[in-house]
Amino acid sequence: MGKHRDVVQILLLVLLGMFLPFLGSITLTYGLEIGKIGLAFMYFVVIFSAELGVVYLYFALSSSRANKNIEKYKPK
Repeated sequence: MGKHRDVVQILLLVLLGMFLPFLGSITLTYGLEIGKIGLAFMYFVVIFSAELGVVYLYFALSSSRANKNIEKYKPK
């Protein structure tokens, strides 16, 4: 469980690291409107999580395929 906790902490840190520059750029561009900034960031998070899901699926499938190929060459 510690492995998953570390990944969650890293992802939360990355999310916070993305939010601060995003907040600054939106504020400079459109002014400080919290409702619009929050909505824009939520759209960004949804799109980013979909992208992470696709990347995770790719690595899971490629890992599974690689493990099957490795099993062929292991001595029995």
